[in-house]
Amino acid sequence: MMIKKGYIFLQILSIFFLGLIATDVRAEETKICNRDLSGIEAIINRPEFERARWGILVQDLDSGCTIYSLDAEKYFIPASNTKLLTTAAALLELGENFRITTPIYRVGKPPSLDSLIISGRGDPTLSTKSLNDIVRKLQLLGIKSIDKLIIDDSYFDNFLINPSWEWSDIYSYYATAVNSLILNENSVTLTVLPQKIGQKVSLNWSDEIAFKQWQVSNEAITTTADQTYNIQLDGILGQPVLKILGDIPVDHGADVWDLAIIDPGNYVRETFSNLLLQSGIRVNQAVIINQENHNSQAQIITKILSPPLPTLLAEINQDSNNLYAEAILKILGKKLNTDSDTEAIELSLTKLKIDPESYVLEDGSGLSRHNLITPKLLVELLSAIARTDQGEIYRESLAIAKVNGTLKNRFRQAKSPINLWGKTGTLTGVASLSGYLEIAGGKTIVFSILVNNSDQKNKISRQAIDEIILLIQNSN
Repeated sequence: MMIKKGYIFLQILSIFFLGLIATDVRAEETKICNRDLSGIEAIINRPEFERARWGILVQDLDSGCTIYSLDAEKYFIPASNTKLLTTAAALLELGENFRITTPIYRVGKPPSLDSLIISGRGDPTLSTKSLNDIVRKLQLLGIKSIDKLIIDDSYFDNFLINPSWEWSDIYSYYATAVNSLILNENSVTLTVLPQKIGQKVSLNWSDEIAFKQWQVSNEAITTTADQTYNIQLDGILGQPVLKILGDIPVDHGADVWDLAIIDPGNYVRETFSNLLLQSGIRVNQAVIINQENHNSQAQIITKILSPPLPTLLAEINQDSNNLYAEAILKILGKKLNTDSDTEAIELSLTKLKIDPESYVLEDGSGLSRHNLITPKLLVELLSAIARTDQGEIYRESLAIAKVNGTLKNRFRQAKSPINLWGKTGTLTGVASLSGYLEIAGGKTIVFSILVNNSDQKNKISRQAIDEIILLIQNSN
């Protein structure tokens, strides 16, 4: 009887203490939800933002209570915050162990092959080193000649360049073509060097094969040291023409530009052919195929595996790599067999109960100004995926304030430590930051801040966003 009474007493005592804990939790949540963020108005209503539009939503992750909201259900151009949707859908559908496989097939037997086929599957990490690894494998197999080298670029069957991107961007590395067989991120580096005063600048290219695709007109001049730098690169829409214009002071030093490769398929074809020839493997002809053409006699020799998906997502969200985002989106579209790639995102995110009517997508990277997203959608997405088994992997893919990626040099002037995981976004007149912010007591705030129509330099908008974040962190 004494044991039974003691057991009952312990139950009553545990219920009492659980009640106290629950009361404390509710009190803490009430405190968080009642934080005073009225100071945000003082920041966004400054004269320099008179023409800008702000969309803001701040919520407590655990309770979902709204701490601050401004036009949270209105559409904004999100810039690279679009990548949050792309990477969430990819993680949900492809899984953390997913790797992109690039198979290499042969028809015929060593030492002379009828054909060698490298079949692109959209891996954005392939490099010249990857091709050299294939060459070494062929040498070990004793292959001396290949009648036909086939570059299979048929896996993706839609536009190489998104038609909604601004044409002036497509010469740059960040808006390069997205095809099935990507090599060296479809980009090439041009270094502009001043010469003697009055002379044209010198142009050095990191890759001669990529350079040959351009018709270069060099009109840039070296000027005296007291002149202003104003080198510009210009092109002609739809033509492989690159104009180097302007002036560079004689003491300026190297001026580096990362540019798009115009014809990615031919770039792979010529690069691989040259590597094979240099290794002593003769190639009679090299062709590109853009339509699937399965050969029943083809046998796999080897394959190249990309890093696992979390590594790819970190490149997308931390360093805001547009090519990676677009490649992953196309892979997702192939897997889900949707009519358009962006429909694959919609199909996936409905599993998180994300309303497809709350956003409009034209790409997966955020380069398109046709993308429209609400702050509410971004907060709902961040909150929903945080509650899944992939939540920690997703958070780790984001940039960390003062540590890495596009947030590495942000919040440097903050007087107190800041624990923030986020995704930035930048276009002319557009700045965004969405993510997770840990505050005192180990609580997590989910936020989205979008700025549109700003006529200020993006640096000014970013500074204001950072002030808002610090205000959220330090408010009580």
